Parts: sequence; C-alpha cells; structure tokens
Amino acid sequence: MNVAEKIANYGTRIFDPSQMRIRRFNFKLIARLSGMLLIILSCAMVFPLAVSLYYRDGAQFDLALSGVIILLLGLMLRNILGHNASYELHEKESFWITSIIWLLVPLTGSLPYLFTGATGSFTDAAFESFSGFTTTGASVIKDLDHTPQGLLVWRSMTQWIGGLGLILFIIALLKKLNVGSVQLYDAEFSGTIQRKLHPHLATSVSLMWMIYLGLTVGLVILLLLCGNEFIDAFCIATSAISTGGFMVHTAGLAGMSQLSLALITLFMFISGVNIALLYKLATGKIRLLSHNEEFRIYVGIFAGAAVLSAVAFFLKGYPLQRSVCYSLFHVASTISTCGLSLPTPHVWPLAVSGVTFFLIIVGASAGSTGGGLKIKRLMILRRYVHNYFTRMLHPNVAFSVTIDGERISDEYINKIFAFAFMYIIFIVGGAFVLTICGVDIPTAVCVAAANIGNLGPSPLINALGANFEYGNLLPLAKWTLMVLMLVGRIEIFAILAIFSPAYWRR
Repeated sequence: MNVAEKIANYGTRIFDPSQMRIRRFNFKLIARLSGMLLIILSCAMVFPLAVSLYYRDGAQFDLALSGVIILLLGLMLRNILGHNASYELHEKESFWITSIIWLLVPLTGSLPYLFTGATGSFTDAAFESFSGFTTTGASVIKDLDHTPQGLLVWRSMTQWIGGLGLILFIIALLKKLNVGSVQLYDAEFSGTIQRKLHPHLATSVSLMWMIYLGLTVGLVILLLLCGNEFIDAFCIATSAISTGGFMVHTAGLAGMSQLSLALITLFMFISGVNIALLYKLATGKIRLLSHNEEFRIYVGIFAGAAVLSAVAFFLKGYPLQRSVCYSLFHVASTISTCGLSLPTPHVWPLAVSGVTFFLIIVGASAGSTGGGLKIKRLMILRRYVHNYFTRMLHPNVAFSVTIDGERISDEYINKIFAFAFMYIIFIVGGAFVLTICGVDIPTAVCVAAANIGNLGPSPLINALGANFEYGNLLPLAKWTLMVLMLVGRIEIFAILAIFSPAYWRR
C-alpha cells in the first residue's frame, strides 16, 4: 500500500459517519434553560408587585411591565429557540450556560430600576442589578427612604436569588440533566470543593435551598418579634442570609434595637459557614464543628479580628461596650462579605483598616454564600507552601496536602494557585481602571478588592474615600466594577474559557 492509499484510508477512518459522530454544540438547551430561569424570575416579580399594590407606592405599573417583558423573553427562549432541546449537557455547554445566565438575568433584572426612574441611566440600573444578583451590595441609589417599597423588595430578592446561585435553581428543578450538571454545580461555588449533601445532585441542591430558606424565614420572624416593620425585617433578613448587604434606609441600620443588631450579627456569621456543614448540624451532627478544620479557622479569624478591632476602638476613646458591639458586627459583616454596616465611628483606627482589608481578601468559608478567596483555598495554599519549604530541608521525605484527613490532589492545588493569581490580576486591573477614572490609589485598590470579593459597601472604603459614593463614578468605572462582581461570584475560568481559542477548537 503506497503513501497516498494510507492517507486515504486514514481519512476514511476519521470521517466515516458510521465510526465517528460529531456532537453539535447544544444551543437549544442553553436557550431553553435560560428561558426557564427568566420565567422563574418573572414569577418572583409577583411578590414585589403585591407589596407595591399594598403600599400604593407608584411602582405598580413599572414592576408589572418588567415582569411581563421578562416572562415573554423567557417564553420565547424556552418554547421557540429552545424547542425540542435535547437535555444532553456537556462541559462545553456548561461554561456557556453559566456565563450567559449570569449576564442575561442581571441585565433583565435591571428593568424595574430603569422603568421606575430609581436610577438615572441604564448603566446605573445594570450596576444595581448586577450588585444585587452577585450579592455585592454596592448601590447607586442615594435616597432609599423615598424609593418605592415594591422596588426595595425586588432589590432584596435579587440578592437572595443570587445568593445560593442562579444555576442551582436549574439543577434543583431539572433532574434529567446528565453528568454535565456537575460542572454547573462547581461553577456556582467558584472553584471550591463543595461536598454534595446527597448522592443525587438535584436532591443535594434542593436540601441546600431548604436550609437557605429556613435561615431566611427564621431571621424574618425573629426581627418581626423584635418590633421591626415587615419590609425592614424581610429586606434585612435576605441581605444577611444571602450576604448581599443592600440597605433599606439611607441611614442604614442606625435605628434598629441592640437585640435586632445582635441577631443580624449572629446570622451574618452563620451565613459565612459552609452550607454543607450547616446541613450536618441540622441533622444533629454537632461534633463536626470541632472536627472541621475550616470552621475552626473561621471562628479563630473572626474572634481574633473582633478582639483586635475592639481594642483599637477602645484605645481611641470609645466606651468598651460600644467598641465590642460594633467590632463584632463589623467583623461578622466583613468576613461573611455581607456588607451591612452601622454608622461609621468618626475616628477609624489604622489597625481596623488593616484587619478589614485582610478580611475582604480572605472572605468566608468555601461552600457558603460569601465571597473572597475563601478560607479553604488559603488553608490549602499555606500547607502546600509549608510542605515545599520543608521538602527543601528534607528532600527524601514525601509530603501531601490534607484537609480534614483527605488528600488534596495536585491538580486542584494548581487550580487554586491559578485562581489566586487571576484574582489578584483582576484586583490590580480593576484598581488601574478606577485610578484612570479619577479615584485615588488606596480607595481604588479597596473598592476593586471589595467588589471582586462581593463586599461592596465596606466602611473601610468610606474611611479612606471620604464617604465614597458609587453613584459618582464614571460609567467606565461602573462597568469595570460589574465585571469584578461577576468574576468574584462565579468561576473565573468559566468566563475566561469561552474567550480561549482552544475552547472553540475542541
């Protein structure tokens, strides 16, 4: 057989349809899943509309119009573009569905802000919506006291829906998705190793939503028993549990009782805990608290930061009780990346600034609704670096990174290093754009770090930036922060992958 015949036979083997089937990109499934989520989003508009009708706040028509537009768009995607879609989901589609949904839902969710006139432009409406769904909590609305009640409820619901994850809505509802749904599941937890609560993924996600809903309802009831109005209790509870941080009043939480603030502090702390661990506790396995390494470090960081902040405020002349209460609230809000805040003390110690910036970078536990680098990632990185230097002294000794007795694979450690590197690159890049837009360097770095960590309204920003207002930023700066919010909320590599030429050559 000559060379030409060998090449011909080789080509036949490769391209023979009976031997090889080329799988097409499943655009129909992406359209159908996106449409289903928009339909759910339009149904969620019913509650804010009911609140608006009850209070007669003037936003009834705007909310109804927004809901109808979102519903029609969802029906078009689901029933027309996604008609007869095959529920065959693979890794390539999972990257696309993650990116598209996290762009499409916030953009359509901005319609109520735009129609009611609460924001002055589409950029501001999109900023408010992205901030809500990504649970960042940064806001461009300055006068919350005169904002329609229905819009405030919608605003709080966006962060609650985005708190546990948009994709997890789909996984919980559609049990017929194949193994590709695991990629969607991982993307919602930003590359962290998140244990399933049940062998079946859809059941596991449903259990997560039950815990999430139970915590929210519990805090709403407790705040109502403390004498708070329903709108305040509902919006604050959704902010605390989702670690979103949207306020209800321009003055923040200044008028709330000490008992209410104590409850909010407790639930913000709980919201920074791995939801899988919360499920184990709910089933009576309390001993896991003392055996879980990440939880012990989470408690240790919280306690150490609170003590250091309280001492710093006390040395500046604040009463001991006020220093302790404010520090506990502030540290719980920051480490969980919630962002709820009390009126900032007129003197902000430098030590508290350092602690706050450290907490912004570290963030909450893996598998929680909080943002940041996550404690578990930093634990793995620290142990890997420790093993590396130890291996330099003892080259013949084999080391491995273990967490709670389980070995972490080298592949996952490499992924964490890549994630941390890209995280820092995005902070530096975002800060650079902000400085071009007229923000001073220290404030730009803190704002970029806070938004990629999904902690928008940090008191540290106001302490450095003289009552920093997001509404005063240039449009370029706002869109830059929206990118940071999105990158901090979902898997960085899921977004970067679709811009890679290698992704399209696969």
